[in-house]
Amino acid sequence: MDLASSLINWYESNKRDLPWRHTQDPYKIWLSEIILQQTRVQQGLPYYEKFVSNFPTVKDFAEADIDTILHLWQGLGYYSRARNMHVAAQQVIDQYNGHFPDNYKELLSLKGVGNYTAAAIASFAFREKVATVDGNVYRVLSRVFNIEEDIASGKGQKIFTEVANQLISENQPDIFNQALMEFGAIHCTPKQPKCETCPFVQSCESRLHQIIDQRPVKLKKVKVINQYLKYLLIEHDGKYLMKKRQEGDIWAGLFDFPLVITSEKEQSLSNGIILENTQLGINTKDIFFSSEPIKHLLSHRRLFIEFFHVKLQTLLDTQSDIFQYRWMDINEIQSVGKPIILENYLRKNIY
Repeated sequence: MDLASSLINWYESNKRDLPWRHTQDPYKIWLSEIILQQTRVQQGLPYYEKFVSNFPTVKDFAEADIDTILHLWQGLGYYSRARNMHVAAQQVIDQYNGHFPDNYKELLSLKGVGNYTAAAIASFAFREKVATVDGNVYRVLSRVFNIEEDIASGKGQKIFTEVANQLISENQPDIFNQALMEFGAIHCTPKQPKCETCPFVQSCESRLHQIIDQRPVKLKKVKVINQYLKYLLIEHDGKYLMKKRQEGDIWAGLFDFPLVITSEKEQSLSNGIILENTQLGINTKDIFFSSEPIKHLLSHRRLFIEFFHVKLQTLLDTQSDIFQYRWMDINEIQSVGKPIILENYLRKNIY
């Protein structure tokens, strides 16, 4: 079975028309690959177009203010990607004279660029013969060859990478990689794969053994914990208290409101205790209404969020050491990056 040729033929007839497939510019390919990590193409496409429009070159990206980048990234999640991209763009300017490294090994030196992303840039931009192995590739190879190794294990990842590198086209490594990933994305899908029209219908070992739904194997499950977030929208004279979240935080660099995070057992804290925990010296009587809980899912957390509105008659003392907030009006709030759960709430209730 010539898997490479069959895949490439399938790809030429079935591929989606996506803008990053019409360029060999490593900057644009890098942008698309980072944006599409943990993100569906349909969701990532407008972000890609927005970033290319705002930052046409890697130099533009490197010189941009990180707050601007985070604001444009708002809604994509995994904000460390945006922060890492800013560092990587500066590396390209400072260490590589404004030109992306042209090989897999050196691409790995860029912040936030791992094995898959380095392989994607190296093959798509420079046609280096190195396989891209993502979730779609795991699924296709595990099914076609009935590979039983756990894809979350180091051994499994090594096996799949070796298989993909053995199969990769000698003359069209870039097209082969695109084809294998595209095949997994739109044909050999996690649920209801299109086996009847599959070019490997006669040779797919998992289909022959009727275990397609058992491939790929992933034994380790992500433990999801519940967290209860109590946000305080503290308002005075049309301005709200906000703070920039610090390094080491999943939302580092983004702005949000005073916040109390509780465990499941503490979810019914009284308004008084919530206000006391903020250490802002606000009285319970100042709360004038709170929202219904909003559920928000992250990869490892299940968030239940409430918003408490507080209207103050007098300004708080912003000079104390513990006071890390500042007053921001609506225009300022709209211009900075925020967790999408805040942005959605503000659009509905404040803007």
